[in-house]
Amino acid sequence: MTARSITDRLGGLAFGGDYNPEQWDEPVWKEDDELMRRARVNLATLGVFSWALLEPEEGRYDFSWLDAHIERLHAGGVAVDLATPTASPPPWFTLAHPDALPVAPDGTRLIHGSRDTYCLTAPAYRSAARRIASALAERYGDHPALALWHVHNEYGTLCWCDHTAAAFRVWLRARHGSLEALNAAWGTAFWSQRYTSWEQVLPPRATQWHKNPGQALDFHRFWSDEIIAAYREQRDAIRVHSDRPVTTNLMLPAYQNVDLWAFARELDVVTSDQYPSAPGLDAAADAAFHADRTRSLAGQRPWLLMEQGTSTVYDGDQILAKEPGDILRHTLGHIARGSEGALFFQWRQSRAGAETWHSAMVPHAGPDSRIFREVMQTGEAVARLGELAGSTVTASVAVLDDPDAWWALGVDGLPSSHLDYHASLVRAHRALWDAHATVDFAHPGQELSRYRLVIAPALFLLSDAGAENLRRYVAGGGTLLVQHASGYVDDRMHARLGGYPAGPLREALGIRVEEYRPLRTDQRITLSDGSHGTVWSESLRCEGAQTLAAYTHGMLTGSPALTRHRFGTGQGWYLSTRLDDADYGSLIGRLLKETGIEPELPGQPPGVEAVTRHAADGRHWHFLINHRTDAVPLPGPAHDLLTGALAHEIPPGGCVVLRRP
Repeated sequence: MTARSITDRLGGLAFGGDYNPEQWDEPVWKEDDELMRRARVNLATLGVFSWALLEPEEGRYDFSWLDAHIERLHAGGVAVDLATPTASPPPWFTLAHPDALPVAPDGTRLIHGSRDTYCLTAPAYRSAARRIASALAERYGDHPALALWHVHNEYGTLCWCDHTAAAFRVWLRARHGSLEALNAAWGTAFWSQRYTSWEQVLPPRATQWHKNPGQALDFHRFWSDEIIAAYREQRDAIRVHSDRPVTTNLMLPAYQNVDLWAFARELDVVTSDQYPSAPGLDAAADAAFHADRTRSLAGQRPWLLMEQGTSTVYDGDQILAKEPGDILRHTLGHIARGSEGALFFQWRQSRAGAETWHSAMVPHAGPDSRIFREVMQTGEAVARLGELAGSTVTASVAVLDDPDAWWALGVDGLPSSHLDYHASLVRAHRALWDAHATVDFAHPGQELSRYRLVIAPALFLLSDAGAENLRRYVAGGGTLLVQHASGYVDDRMHARLGGYPAGPLREALGIRVEEYRPLRTDQRITLSDGSHGTVWSESLRCEGAQTLAAYTHGMLTGSPALTRHRFGTGQGWYLSTRLDDADYGSLIGRLLKETGIEPELPGQPPGVEAVTRHAADGRHWHFLINHRTDAVPLPGPAHDLLTGALAHEIPPGGCVVLRRP
């Protein structure tokens, strides 16, 4: 049960999106049938927010309306990605089970009136979710229209209620075994926090000042396991009645409440949602970051973009529009990096409700609009790429990504609030993207030997096993760049003693950090090579490493800032400050050159993406996406799948997909 089984059923790559026919009436449904045909839609997601219609009262199901829409789509050649509606319980549920409503850290119980109004640990909620998943699977499990099961929607909602407290204690008993071990792990000797009975242990609710960091980290781990367990319950209920692939749509933004590596292993096909947080070229880079990360979570298996917006850019407190051509460029950017198609939220823009202004394939203006014309153009392009199904993407460089490290940088009491985990990952990926390097993400505990270069931008927390794995990687011939404030704590959030980072990693890097020295918000320092640093600095000594750049300010004058250490047959680099963007890009370029990592299609100017998908039989396809306003010539004429003709250039703002034998 894989992404390839979906494309086999569809006869090509997937194209479509969330479809909510219950918002409309019959004349609109008839128009939808025609417009989906024109847009080359072949997969529609149904039922994501339909619990109140599917189960109008507890235990009584009404599938008649869903039967009709599934049959209608099937007759029109559109397959179904059928969702379980458990992300949005109906009003009757919350009235019947008020204890299942979520509770905020300050003890406020939230009320019905939005989505995600549930506590995932509440027994009544889990039972109701299993029941409706089972009922849907029993009815539709072998329906010929069904291509994929879509459990829930964007898992990640947290709760601090008494149900959560009880479940958290069960989880802690299993993890630590005894109160003595828990007290040791959380360092409760400080601030008189020692626990003498399990009933005293609570979730990290609102407190007078700093929360215990070990407690906060374990709470994130607990919730991740709870989320995955809730998904498994629905998945297993479905599998009793159906052999179709089962998935859920992962969220990969700047917040993270689940271990995505662990979650991805539970999915038959990894799917995810992507909405950029900045317009223009930054949106294209964000799409590439998302796609590379999802492909990596999938373990190099093909994956599927479950949601994107036709014209949705979340920029702080406003929603910006995408530029003309972005629908095609962003879609192909995902497919270039391994997606087996592209879906949107949603098909038709809502005329009422909380997401009235969320963009859609058919906007409020209707089909006579730029948005729908671009949707049709994109659907035609995706339909021409069916031969790529099952092909994969390879990379020679990896960025390390560890949820424990992310959560560790979110605890109270750290020396600086500017050690932003997500921003550090994005920044490393962006520098590589700008340099035309294809990027994987990897966990620090993974086998890394296939990568020539590994970048660790934010490993504040690093386990002993992770540190030893990185030491082996360098000793075996790899090149590793570790950035500031890494390896400071172990996997219990205990500070490393004797100097940072963790011992095995210090050995590979040939340095020892003695003191951390955060910089003022407005402070910008100059290094001896002319580069500039911000946010953070460190007092370190070389223990075998070579100093490549030194500090030139204050007590650190003359001290190493950037080092390189030859260890085994590899090299360990250490950067002890946050370089300006241009200087950081230069460092990444230097590392790529020293490790011999070339762009897959050398010679492309800035603003042109180039990615290659490879088939097992040796065929490959070059994706070239031009974000510039001028045409870019190709090295020679080549067959373009998008036009079916020879291409000599990439048009301004255009794309080509070149087939190679």
